[in-house]
Amino acid sequence: MNKIRNAMSIDVEDYFQVSAFAPYIARGEWDARECRVERNIARILDLLDAKQVKATFFTLGWIAQRYPQIVREIVARGHELASHGFGHERASDLDRAAFLKDVGDAKALLEDLGGVEVKGYRAPSFSIGKDNLWAFDVLQECGYRYSSSVYPIEHDHYGMPDSPRFAYEVRPGLIEVPVTTLRWRGKNYPSSGGGWFRLLPYGVSRWMIERFNRIEGRSAVFYFHPWEIDPEQPRIPGIDAKTRFRHYVNIGRTESRIEQLLGDFAWGRMDEIFLAPTGAERLAA
Repeated sequence: MNKIRNAMSIDVEDYFQVSAFAPYIARGEWDARECRVERNIARILDLLDAKQVKATFFTLGWIAQRYPQIVREIVARGHELASHGFGHERASDLDRAAFLKDVGDAKALLEDLGGVEVKGYRAPSFSIGKDNLWAFDVLQECGYRYSSSVYPIEHDHYGMPDSPRFAYEVRPGLIEVPVTTLRWRGKNYPSSGGGWFRLLPYGVSRWMIERFNRIEGRSAVFYFHPWEIDPEQPRIPGIDAKTRFRHYVNIGRTESRIEQLLGDFAWGRMDEIFLAPTGAERLAA
């Protein structure tokens, strides 16, 4: 096993809250939808226990408010509780006041329920980019210590390909920890989870993380969602072909792939890897 410890992270949201479904599912319908996040988080926690892995759970305030036991169980099992904002609204869709309320309310609620400091934040759909860099000032103001909200790739929904690929201090006392990319022929490629992990053969993802550890000498950041291990989730009718493919491709294989990934590498919490003085990650110069 590679000696470098990588960061495992889970974005705690349900299937109907995915940003790509926003044109098809009104926010006012969320409470009427079948919520499956409790059972999926329980499966994830048991899987992590079986592999003796601690992870970071970027948790929506909307979920925490309705299912506080999820928050308490995450903390009780020794994982890091972090913020995914309150209502799964893209940071790029909010003005400063609305963003301040979203991330401030989420942090306060999670800390109240979990009884621990919430240090980290991840924007829904990695929605901090060149047009809303002021969001880092708000996170700093709210007392967050790190963000994992920038994806340094080109993508039709998000991405800032010219941003640093490694953790860096974006504001005094606040670091940005981008999810992992593979640099090849002058371009960054996704290599840290999401739809690409489901689409590509497992061996490709394993090779990309191993290469990142070996060539870059740094800790990789991997992420997935609870709905990605749930092939029995309700299907959303009427969605366009691209969205359907991205959401459902190989969804029945994800849990077994995650299980294999947990065994093939060493994993830990975001805060312990990137905030600890002796952490494996070095800040980008």
